[in-house]
Amino acid sequence: MVPLHVAIIMDGNGRWATNRGLPRQTGHVQGAEAVRRAVEFAATHRIGVLTLYAFSADNWRRPGAEICALLALFEEYLRTQMDRCQTAGIRLSVVGRRDRLPPSLRRAVERAEQWTRTGTALHLRIAIDYSARDAIWLAAERLIRAGAGSRDEFARRIRSGCGEAAEVPDVDLLVRTGGERRLSDFLLWESAYAELCFLDVPWPDFGDEHFADALAEFEGRDRRFGGVSQSPLAAPGPSRQR
Repeated sequence: MVPLHVAIIMDGNGRWATNRGLPRQTGHVQGAEAVRRAVEFAATHRIGVLTLYAFSADNWRRPGAEICALLALFEEYLRTQMDRCQTAGIRLSVVGRRDRLPPSLRRAVERAEQWTRTGTALHLRIAIDYSARDAIWLAAERLIRAGAGSRDEFARRIRSGCGEAAEVPDVDLLVRTGGERRLSDFLLWESAYAELCFLDVPWPDFGDEHFADALAEFEGRDRRFGGVSQSPLAAPGPSRQR
């Protein structure tokens, strides 16, 4: 079977901590453990690409102390996990703007990407300072300056605009934890036909069983991409069409 592209909006870290009377930063630390579990699960369950939404362009509006703690956590994760990723054959890349990141974090990103570049077991993409609207707008500006272009070329420019040079398949399954029901400016172009799964569990509590349940729900969906159902169990008629 073709490996899947799964994208996850890792939501609920702060609320997880607040509900326990803990600092919000503690929730982010526990969320990093959930990232480790999710990556290990993905590497063994026919997932080819795993894209994790770690920090949106709008997250700069958060309190300065929380932002500093998050950026430091990202840097620590990249530094401590790149050897493990390299050994496991996991290619790690970061998508999003880099010009607003601290220099030490930018260097950690570059080292991790270079160190794991040959990995083929899983492509782990971490979205930091990412905005889908900004990526689409930048691609449109570049295409206008360059002259006429195809839709494929436009998609390529969207990827390049957020630091991704490689060909990446569209999202098959998009999961959001934390109980919210929105996309929050995440992979809007790439998720045009993604199956959506919203979970009430906060990200720090997200485990293998939740990932397995989301994949099982995905397998039960009837994906038609604007056509008609290929399932012999599907009832005929317009009500079965997207």
